[in-house]
Formats: sequence, C-alpha cells, structure tokens
Amino acid sequence: MTMWSVHGDGRRVRDGEVVAPNERLNWPLTVGLGLQHVAAMFGATVLVPTLTGFPATTTLLFSGVGTLLFLLITRNRVPSYLGSSFAFIGPLMAAREEGMAAQLGGVLTAGLLLMGVGVAVKALGVRLLDSVMPPVVTGAVVVLIGLNLAPVATGSFAKQPLIGALTLGVILVCAVVSRGLLSRISILAGVLAGWVAAALTGGLASERVDALGAAGWFGLPEFQGPLLRPSVILLVIPVVIVLVAENVGHVKAVAAVTGRNLDGSVGDALIADGLATTLAGAGGGSGTTTYAENIGVMAATRVYSTATYAVAALAAVLLSLSPKFGALVNTVPDGVLGGATLVLYGMIGLLGVRIWMTNKVDFADPVNLLVVGAAIVAGIGNLELTIGGTTVGGIAWGSMFVVVAYPLLRWLRHRGEKEELSARRPRG
Repeated sequence: MTMWSVHGDGRRVRDGEVVAPNERLNWPLTVGLGLQHVAAMFGATVLVPTLTGFPATTTLLFSGVGTLLFLLITRNRVPSYLGSSFAFIGPLMAAREEGMAAQLGGVLTAGLLLMGVGVAVKALGVRLLDSVMPPVVTGAVVVLIGLNLAPVATGSFAKQPLIGALTLGVILVCAVVSRGLLSRISILAGVLAGWVAAALTGGLASERVDALGAAGWFGLPEFQGPLLRPSVILLVIPVVIVLVAENVGHVKAVAAVTGRNLDGSVGDALIADGLATTLAGAGGGSGTTTYAENIGVMAATRVYSTATYAVAALAAVLLSLSPKFGALVNTVPDGVLGGATLVLYGMIGLLGVRIWMTNKVDFADPVNLLVVGAAIVAGIGNLELTIGGTTVGGIAWGSMFVVVAYPLLRWLRHRGEKEELSARRPRG
C-alpha cells in the first residue's frame, strides 16, 4: 500500500479544496476522521449479523480486514468501507434452518462469483455489466430480496409492539428531522433507544443477559467453516447482482465527488469485495459491500483520504476482539429488530424502485411489465418448490426467472417486430 502525502499543513482544509484519496491530514485528525467512519458504518454492519444469527465480532473482523484488502487491491484510488451487505439478510434468514455452516457456504459462493465478475469486467470493460444486467433486471432482484422477509419483520414487531413502535419512531424522527451524522445512523439510534427501553421494562431475554455477564472482555472471535449446500447457494446467488450494482454505484459516486475518472477501478473494486466476502464466508462472517453511508461523511468533511478508512478498518478489528461486545449485540430483543426491519426491508425494496426510476424503465413495455411482475410475486410470496430433494425459495425463483426470461422475451419481441416490419414493406 502506498504512503499518503500530507495535504497542505496537515491541520485544515481550505475553502474550495479537498483532501484527495492519496493524501491525509495529520495523524490525530486522521484518526478522528476514521472514527467518524466507524460511527457511520457501525449500525448497519452490526445489524446484519444480529438479524441473521452470525457472530457480530466475527463479522466486524472480516469487515475490517476486507476494507484493508479493498484499499490494497484498488491501490488507494477508491475510498470505501466494506461493511455488512443488507442484500444477504433475506437469503440468510430464509436459510437459517439449514444451519450457519450452510449459510456461510452461500456467502463463500457469492464472494467467488463476485470475484469472477470483477475479472470479467477488467478483461472486457465495464460496459459488460450494462448488457448482462440492465436496470430492469437489477431493480427487480433488489425489490424481491428486500420484500421477501416482510412477514418476518411484522412477526418480530408483534412480539413486543410497544418496543417495536418506539424503535420505529426514533428511526423515523432521526432520519427525517435531524441533520448530519445522526440522520445517517438513524437505525443505530433507534436500536439503541429500543434496547434501553426493553432493558428498563424487563424486555431482554434473561439467558442472553446472563451470557453477557459471563462473556470476557478480550478474546478471539468465533470462527466457523462453510458447508456447500445447493439449496442455500441458489438462495444467495441473486445477491451477486445486488453486490455488483452496489459496487459500481459506489465507484461512480466516489468518482463524482472526487472529480476523477474511476471506471478503470470498477473491476478491482468487484474483485476486492468478492475476496472480502469469500474470506468472510470461509471464516464465519457476513458478506460485505461498499458503504454509501461513508460517502456522506466524506462529502461533509471534504476529506476523501483512504488513510481514514484504514483507521476505521483497524478500529473494527480491535472491536472484534471483545466477546463482551458480541454478547451485548446478542441481547437485542425481537421488538427492536421488528421496528428496525420494518424500515430496513422496505428501504431495500425501494432501492430497486429507485434503480427503475433513475434509469427510466418503461413499464408500458409488456416485456418489462410481465417479467418483473411475475418475478416479484414469486419472490415476495416466497414460492418454494422442491426439485430432486433440494428446496428452492422465492428469492432464487424470482431472480432466476427475471434473469433468464427477460433477455429471452426481449429477443422474441425484437424478432417479432422485425418480421412485422418486413411484412409491411412493399414488394417490388
């Protein structure tokens, strides 16, 4: 990893200036800015293992290690933090009965596939993604992944409705009314408020509180090996489409705010995130993705230094070495999770709608309308079919349908239009 040159006097950023990715301020300021990135990524990164049953400390460890690898592979050109990807929540929760080892096998597979996509992009160019995964397909996959577990969110909320309502209310108020960092960590603020209320009213599970008291302050995270199971792999594969979209979007966003052309780094970013996800799946952590939350911190501070991300990554690794912290995260009750996921799952689903709107997807087109409609209902309705002893769920069916049916029907439609046009031409 290259060293960072000091920006100016190292103490301030003058009006109109920015600190470039290969620059830094003095180390005390850099450490402080790095801790801001920890605060921005923390809530979402910890929430994913909390929902899916993964150890929070293990996920934090691979998150920090993955971020350092990302900075190394992208050669300090793309400032980013690799936190837990929300896209894994639906598939991993749907596969929870299969056991953690099988879940990790899915994460490992997704990471390997993402690395493969990154290699292909480096070899063939970033335009490959536009032809293979157009916005109509990407948006549909994001929508069905986000909304597949809506019944789980409402079920958790109903177990502790008052706690759930408080959690939801704090999230909404912080996100809408507040400004700055608090608005970006609104989910974390809601979870903390709900947890405190549950603790004061006896809403925490006693066995989890006992485990918290017994946990040590320092120790290694829990490691777990993966198990490759086809039914789980099929559930998780669609997440690769989301990870590709998130990484490409992140690189383009960073390019916009830094004023640099980073198209040549898209392949490196995909490879790096794929490697980080593969390592997480091999050792017991949740899959990773580039974090938009941290772009907001950069925009507010005008400091795009990758040194601040290295500090954040090292801080995450240090946090992962406390079993007490992992046990604390495990005490979050159902009502808090229900209040948070009511918002979270809906946000994920609406990100897919945003992809459609941004790219002006035309739903008057029958191919778009019919294919996406069928795929979303299969995903949200959690269509489950067993083939050869392997049960495939709605996320996999919906995603496979839209990925396969869209190009096929698009080709048939174009062929029909050409034949119709040819038939209308006057024959000499």
